[in-house]
Amino acid sequence: MENVMTAIRVVPLDHYLILSFLLFSIGMVGALVRRNIIIVIMCLELMLNSVNLLLVAFSAYHSDPGGQIMVFFIMLVAAAEVTVGLAILVLLKRNTDSVDMNQLNRLKW
Repeated sequence: MENVMTAIRVVPLDHYLILSFLLFSIGMVGALVRRNIIIVIMCLELMLNSVNLLLVAFSAYHSDPGGQIMVFFIMLVAAAEVTVGLAILVLLKRNTDSVDMNQLNRLKW
């Protein structure tokens, strides 16, 4: 465990901040611009993983395992989000024969 902590501290914390910001920005732009549900779900996952990277970096930098425990719970939420998203995607594909998000407005109860 100590080797992992020292390996992460070799790279400055600023590099992790920049990488996480870039990944989050790419995910946010992709989620706002794209209309394909699969790509939007992938962009949401990219944003969650950028936050996970930052939490692990801060956790290792401060020698506190709390951030890594938080990452575990975020991964659980991400798995549930993908499951619900794919279920919606399957229903949308069955009803409209498309995976375009604009088709969600046409679905009725």
